[in-house]
Amino acid sequence: MGVNGSRSNPKDRRKQTGSTGEREAEQFLRSLGYQVTERNWRCRTGEIDLIAWHEGVRVFVEVRTRTGSCGSPMTSGQAYGTALESVDGRKQQKLRSTASVYLQATGGWDQPIRFDVIGITMDSNGSVLELKHVINAF
Repeated sequence: MGVNGSRSNPKDRRKQTGSTGEREAEQFLRSLGYQVTERNWRCRTGEIDLIAWHEGVRVFVEVRTRTGSCGSPMTSGQAYGTALESVDGRKQQKLRSTASVYLQATGGWDQPIRFDVIGITMDSNGSVLELKHVINAF
């Protein structure tokens, strides 16, 4: 049993943490003048967390959220690396493939594009400890 007698499993907590991180990332991007046009766009090859326009460029954004302390690499969420480190070559290729399907579906082949990554570290209460935005990450 979780808090107040409710049932909570790790998968539900991860999903909730991810959704909270995506909302934080979207607010952050909007504060920088990005126009977010899609959230959690899905197709047969995968999902893109956020798709936005910024200064004439279509931006595909991967958001990775971890819980723990941003100063200690071995705390709960970072025992397997930081949020940014989790976007490995395999994940990058999956994002490229998914973006390709998106561009084909929307007729956006003639648009300049880039891939950004936002890594967020949150405390156990859901407050953001750290947010890192890597522009043109790969």
